[in-house]
Parts: sequence; structure tokens; C-alpha cells
Amino acid sequence: MPHASIMRQITDFANRADPYPVYEELRGTPVLHEEEGGPYIISSYYDIKALLHDPRISSDATNLAAAGDDELAQSEETGGLPPSFLRLDPPEHDRLRRIANSAFGPPHRPRRIESMRGDMREIVNGLIDGFGDAREIDLVDQFAYPFPVTVICRLLGVPREDEPRFRAWVDPLVASLDPDTRQGADAEFQKEAQEARMQLGMYLAGLVEKRTKEPRDDLLSDLVNSRGPDGSMTMMEVLSTSVLLLIAGHETTVNLITNGMLTLLRHPDILRRLREDPGLSVNIVEELLRYEPPVQLVPQRTCIADIEVRGVTIPKGSRIWLVLAAGNRDPERFKDPQRFDPDRGDIQHLGFGSGIHSCFGAPLARLETQIALSELARRLRDPRLVEDPPPYRPNAVLRGPRHLNIAFEGLD
Repeated sequence: MPHASIMRQITDFANRADPYPVYEELRGTPVLHEEEGGPYIISSYYDIKALLHDPRISSDATNLAAAGDDELAQSEETGGLPPSFLRLDPPEHDRLRRIANSAFGPPHRPRRIESMRGDMREIVNGLIDGFGDAREIDLVDQFAYPFPVTVICRLLGVPREDEPRFRAWVDPLVASLDPDTRQGADAEFQKEAQEARMQLGMYLAGLVEKRTKEPRDDLLSDLVNSRGPDGSMTMMEVLSTSVLLLIAGHETTVNLITNGMLTLLRHPDILRRLREDPGLSVNIVEELLRYEPPVQLVPQRTCIADIEVRGVTIPKGSRIWLVLAAGNRDPERFKDPQRFDPDRGDIQHLGFGSGIHSCFGAPLARLETQIALSELARRLRDPRLVEDPPPYRPNAVLRGPRHLNIAFEGLD
């Protein structure tokens, strides 16, 4: 297999169900640059980790645009909002992220996520109860997709009576953000997504206005009324941060839950252990983030200075792809990396990235997935895959099954 084809193989849908042989081949050339003007592709654990912490690597959307298009260029559909801090560099990134963190979790709100544990378990069991007498379900549509949206609604402070409306806007909006969907979308679909974006923006703006006047104990109130050393967010920054949490948090959690259940059904001995010991879910989720990460690679990075990696000089202005999923199975870092083993003593994965842009919503995604998988294991009697491999989404960056049909004998 010639090296010149590896970049195409990464993006080739034919490899979506099992991209890991391609990543193994990729690690043979830790800094791969195949095409003039194309990205530099980094695949070893230690190189990726170092670059995620390197201030010479920019996440700023304007630097990315200046570097030109590539195979995985994705515009951020913000609907007129300013870029989220995900698409900014310091110092502006740091200011916005610090304000958001003060509302989201430790040390200022140490129990915000943990206090949702009961709510999450109630939502999960409500969805499982909704399977009724069915003996076969699509885990994506009936469980993994609706669960994170409901959680985000509760976190932001969306009134429960508004949750169905909120979800109706989110569905077309999330679908429109998939680059593969966008390319094949007809005018009607694009119009529907644009309308949903506008309606969601207007709704959130109205909610922000209410929380400004009458704060409550929710994330939106904290974002609106932050008065720390970094000052406060503007209305547009609050909206952009809320949309980031909603969109970025949703798709990754859907994939993490779905990839997780798929992996457990392929390892029935571990699924049985989880059924007997829900506490095992903590280690299972960490190993999943290594073994089947929902974000396979980070293509939105640009060099703002010449950088040398393993004797190769990556010139200023070049795009870089950091292939997290390849680093997570690097034998230089992990023993027997192709084996799914929740008993590993050391699972320092790259599943949530690293450095200043490490996943903002990681505590939430972890807890959601732990509860989702442990409750599915506890309640589904004799579950099994209907189709293996299942059909996958086209997206090479956010990789996960589009449907996951599971048959079972009943509910406990």
C-alpha cells in the first residue's frame, strides 16, 4: 500500500467501520506530508501530546482560513455568532474559557455536574422504559441521541416544557454541521437548518434576557451574571458558548455512548461484569476514550511558526492533522494497544485532547456515558447486535454508527 494513499484512506468512507489498520500504517511515517499544500499528519502519541501543548500551534479560525482548504476543512456554522473559544487562541480563548469554567465546574461550581447524577439516571431509565415491549431498538435514535440534548437543556436551565421545542431545533442543526451532510444537502434541508439556527438563537437570547433579570441556579444564569476578574461575557459570547456546549457536547457524547455499547456487545464478558458491577463503568469509559474515541482526529490546527517534529520541519502557515485515535493505539505508549481492556492500570488517553483546548465538557460526557452504559447493561436482558459492523456516519472526524440495532429478550 503506497504512502501516497494514506490521507485518502483516512477520509475514505470504506474504512469508517475499521480505520485502525490505516492508522497502524500511518504510524510508520509519524510525520506524513503527501501533497504540496496538504496537511502534515501526526500519528504518534508523544508527538500529538507535545503539539497539543505547543503555543506555536493555532486554533484560530482566521489562521486556518489563511492556510487554505483541505480534505477535512469544516466551517463553523455559527449563524452570525462570534467564534466560540474553541476557535480562538490566547489571550481571548483563556478569558472566555475561564469565565465558562467558573460556571461549569470546579473549583467554583464543584457539584454542578455531580448534582445532575440523579437527573441523568431518571432520563436514562425513562428512555429505556420507552422501549416498551419492543425486542429490538435502534440505540442511536431511541437512546443515545435524545439523552445528551435533554441533559444540556437541564444544565443550561431550559424550562422542561420547552424541551420538545428545543430538541426540534437541535436535530436539523446538528445534522447540518456534518460536512458530508452539508455537501449533499438540498435547498430545503439547508433552509430548514438555517431556520432552526435562527429560532434557537432567538430562543436562547430570550432566555439570556430573563436570566439577566432573574438569575436561577443554572449554567446560563452564571454565564450571564459572571463578575469575576475576567469581567463578563457579552450577550453574543454567552450565546456562542451555549451553542458550543450544545453542539460540540452532543455529537461526541452520542458517539461515545454508541461506540461504547457496540464495543461491550463485542466483548460480552465485560458487559456481564458491568451488569454485576456498575462501578466498572468508570474504567470502561476511560478505556473506550482510548480504544474507540468519538473524535478521531483534530484537523483544525495551523502552525504560526516553523516547528520541527522528528527531524521534519513543518513550515509556518501549514495545516496539521493530529490523529488522536492513532496516538491512542500507539505501541510506544500503550502495551497491547489493540486490546480493549478496562483493567489497564494506566489509561492516559487522548480521547478528550490535551492542553488548553482539552474538552471543556469532559466531566459531563464522562458521567453521561458511565450512567448510560451501566443502566443499559443492568436493564437489557441478553442484548446482542443485529448487524456487525453497523452502518456508520460519513464523518471521518466525529466517528460513530449512524444506527445501532440491538435485539434483547426484555427489560429488567
